[in-house]
Amino acid sequence: MNKICLIGIGFRPLDNAAGKALLDSDVVLANGRLLDVFRNYEEYESVKGKILVHGTVYEMLDYIGDNSMTKKISLLAAGDPMFFGIGRLVIERFGKDAVVVYPDLSSIQAAFSKIKETWSGAFLMSVHGGPDPAKRRKLEYEIGDLTRLLESHDKIAVLTDKVNNPAEIAKAILKPSAFSLQPSALKMYVCERLGYPDEKIIEGAPEEMAGRTFEHPNVVVIVQKCRSAEVQKSETSALLRFCTSAPFFGLKEDELQHTKGLITKDEVRAVTIHKLKLPQQGVLWDLGAGSGSVSIEAARLCPSLKVFAVEKDVEQIDNITANKSNFNLANIEIVRGEAPDALKDMPAPDRVFIGGSDGRLGGIIDFIKNSYELQVASYELNDPSPVTRHPSLIIVINATTIETLNEAVQCLEKHAFEVDVCEVSISRAKMLGQKRHMSALNPVFIITGEKC
Repeated sequence: MNKICLIGIGFRPLDNAAGKALLDSDVVLANGRLLDVFRNYEEYESVKGKILVHGTVYEMLDYIGDNSMTKKISLLAAGDPMFFGIGRLVIERFGKDAVVVYPDLSSIQAAFSKIKETWSGAFLMSVHGGPDPAKRRKLEYEIGDLTRLLESHDKIAVLTDKVNNPAEIAKAILKPSAFSLQPSALKMYVCERLGYPDEKIIEGAPEEMAGRTFEHPNVVVIVQKCRSAEVQKSETSALLRFCTSAPFFGLKEDELQHTKGLITKDEVRAVTIHKLKLPQQGVLWDLGAGSGSVSIEAARLCPSLKVFAVEKDVEQIDNITANKSNFNLANIEIVRGEAPDALKDMPAPDRVFIGGSDGRLGGIIDFIKNSYELQVASYELNDPSPVTRHPSLIIVINATTIETLNEAVQCLEKHAFEVDVCEVSISRAKMLGQKRHMSALNPVFIITGEKC
């Protein structure tokens, strides 16, 4: 098999090694947009007869797989192929040893240079979900995460697409947030069509950007202006009070606002969180959330996890809202309603906790299973590489009756989940006279279903 040459273009002339690899190629693969850029390179005239234009990444990958044994193939990529680029897919398909990478600047490097800002320490993210709106890939971060991320990063650079565009990013920043961040403290830069003759840099406040349209492709850089010493002191003081008053994990029942008796007990909550195997990023559904104790613990443990607390009772919604505010958690979204009806507009979950189902457990698990299968199908459409791992799904159900235990096991097994069951029996010491006696709480069955 001949080496596959990944050649980044867009900002600088090719160096000698990249130019030689290109000239030695039998075939040069490109998409239409990159071909427009490449026409301005001095190597274009020498290789234009070798260029093949393909519409999709996967057509290019298939062509490479069918022809790399007999042909030397170069693939043109935008900027640095290994920065949110095609490099990952090529290496996943063919392996590191089969690929040589000749990078150009990344578009984010170019953007920071254009706006004359340092990018050491900046948070870099992509919200580019793919060219086909019907087959958008799952993103590690969404634009709704920006207010939270700006609490800990003074600069954020965002690779955009036509759906997650600069105007939508500005609107997301302007939405009310549980954080202290004020949009007036931000400046947005939109770097349009970097590397093209008509490139343009637009800067302004989020309020200005929210009502504009922008040329594609573009990169957004968000920079925080210096906060006043008084504001910084206030924020630091609040943070210290918060950090010293609450443990990282292991909140007690009396630290959470709840209706008397209606809360997942501390010890049961600890086992439940363990069984969920929470990812650092992803989506957790907390169904029948009650006071939101599981949501609160999960959101604090994994700040980049998106938690949806679904609850129908008004009093419990008030409890969740108070707990979310008390612990300053912007990564919890409260959904008033009853599963499965309330789940229809929510992103597919990676983890699900079911604390209450009101007799709808079968329908809820059916809905979750269908949502998972749609998510897997989306992964396969966007990245059909055989080495790509499907997302895993874990459902944890807490039950206090034998009937619910049996129903949960049957529903999970019906959908081919790997099922595990444990019983948590807790006794707590109580003073009777001058001595401590153990008082048992009701046992809880914890049923776990996992699908990979």
